[in-house]
Amino acid sequence: MPSNGGQSGAQGSGGAMGGTGGAAGGGAGRAGAGGRAGSAGSGAAGTGGTSGYTPCPATGACKIMPFGDSITEGYNVAGGYRAPLFQRAHAAGHDITFVGSANDYSVPTVDGVAFPPNHEGHGGYTIDDEPSHNTKGISPLVSKSMKSYAPAIITLMIGTNDINGNIDVSTAPDRLGALLDSIYAQDPDVLIVLAQIVPTGSDGTNQAVQKYNAAIPALVSARTSMGRHLVLVDMYSTFTAHSNYRTSLMGDNLHPNQAGYDLMGATWYSAVAPFLP
Repeated sequence: MPSNGGQSGAQGSGGAMGGTGGAAGGGAGRAGAGGRAGSAGSGAAGTGGTSGYTPCPATGACKIMPFGDSITEGYNVAGGYRAPLFQRAHAAGHDITFVGSANDYSVPTVDGVAFPPNHEGHGGYTIDDEPSHNTKGISPLVSKSMKSYAPAIITLMIGTNDINGNIDVSTAPDRLGALLDSIYAQDPDVLIVLAQIVPTGSDGTNQAVQKYNAAIPALVSARTSMGRHLVLVDMYSTFTAHSNYRTSLMGDNLHPNQAGYDLMGATWYSAVAPFLP
């Protein structure tokens, strides 16, 4: 699929715009009594939550499943945002690994340490299967991925191909909400770190991106109020805070360059770090 103007094929989506999220307490199991909100100024926002929520096991690597389309996959830059996220976690002494069915767009080592290549990022994918637009969605992957890999944390970013391709845009937030619910149906105690999608190189498309992003905080609030562990990451304004983001952070109309992925990795890390042992 084309990288500029069309959906992002071996390419992808990404993103985020501001909002309020949070890891809220609730649910039995590994969680304990509550969750911690994202770090201030990190691009992660949170509402509510108390100390004690620990999604990761006491011993062994904490399993993180990067879930999304080609920005999660890492199109344009080997390792994508996953490499800088791993680098920061390792430098801070956290033991993490990535899980998923794919292992492309990866690097062999980061800072001399073997890099976990797996992920669940798929170029060109939308939220759901859309046969009329000849696109596949990530929603049908939920059951198998959750059962096969049992992630403790999911970094989720999806919707760019829906918005950029003008695919049922008005229902995209509802479909994202259904995706979240399908994940929690598999594991009610998993931590989802959800990013609003990054801007594109098109002002017209960005109007639709902002409308989609603006609907996401309500999805988060509704689920944290039910005790789900959910953090919302502001990736959109993280990019647009740089007035020249189109040239400094983007490799093409939809995908970050190295600097953009580095910024994303730092933002993801700030959101997940409070939950890592």
